[in-house]
Amino acid sequence: MGWYILKLLILLPLIGLMIWGSLKLAQKMQGQFGAPQGGGTKAVRVVETTMLSPTMRLAVIEFHGREILVSTSRAGLTRLAEAPARQSIESPAIAEDGE
Repeated sequence: MGWYILKLLILLPLIGLMIWGSLKLAQKMQGQFGAPQGGGTKAVRVVETTMLSPTMRLAVIEFHGREILVSTSRAGLTRLAEAPARQSIESPAIAEDGE
């Protein structure tokens, strides 16, 4: 019985560290797959996603200056709407007065 508890105390934290490490690695590598060669920009960019149910999700995809709303499910992708891409909103610069 003591040998079982000793193995449990050693292996349980080890498994937890392996899970944590794989999650961190997945986060780090997430944006690197599918990157174009030569440092160019991507033609397709996922702007936003929203999960509607465990099997259905809405996504806004930017492609060649257009935003396309698609729904994804196990059956595949369905294009729902399309609009011109919005300009990226940057915070306005605060002008300093000489007063």
